[in-house]
Amino acid sequence: MRGYFGIGVEGLNKAMNAGSLFRTAHAFGAGFLFTVGASYDRGKGGNADTSDAAGSLPLYNFERVADMSLPEDCALIGVEIIDGAVPLPSFRHPRCAAYVLGGERGELSEEILGLCDDVVQFPTRFSVNLAIAGAIVMYDRLISSGRFARRPVVPGGPAEPLPTHEFGQPISRKKKRAARAGGK
Repeated sequence: MRGYFGIGVEGLNKAMNAGSLFRTAHAFGAGFLFTVGASYDRGKGGNADTSDAAGSLPLYNFERVADMSLPEDCALIGVEIIDGAVPLPSFRHPRCAAYVLGGERGELSEEILGLCDDVVQFPTRFSVNLAIAGAIVMYDRLISSGRFARRPVVPGGPAEPLPTHEFGQPISRKKKRAARAGGK
């Protein structure tokens, strides 16, 4: 799959939940982890992060929202229950994204929401645990990537095989930019 993703949390009350989030991110192939306005205690979080994700992936601890620095062309996606948020099942994940979740006892700040390219929410009746929310987002990113065959129409029905990828001719970046600009 092309692109990458990172996942993090703004504010943090329970290092164990962050440890579980980071372990799951490691399993799903995250490129980096981050905290905003909170420092991750690897000793406490390590009880849940048995893969030592913070020792295997870059971990950025930003003291304030203003200190955040994401890679160029990396979309910031908030995960929060707010009016106007896109339901996750209808969301197209960017190729390069950083997902930020609110701490267990709070919401994403207005400051970080102002930086978000999009905000997604789950079609649930109430909020779920931080680590569970992150796992749902990462799983949705994975299954919507198009790397898997379609599910059967009926339970127990035959699964459609994944179509074989057909490679086309190489397209130069210069020609691609020209095509986007209307052939100029």
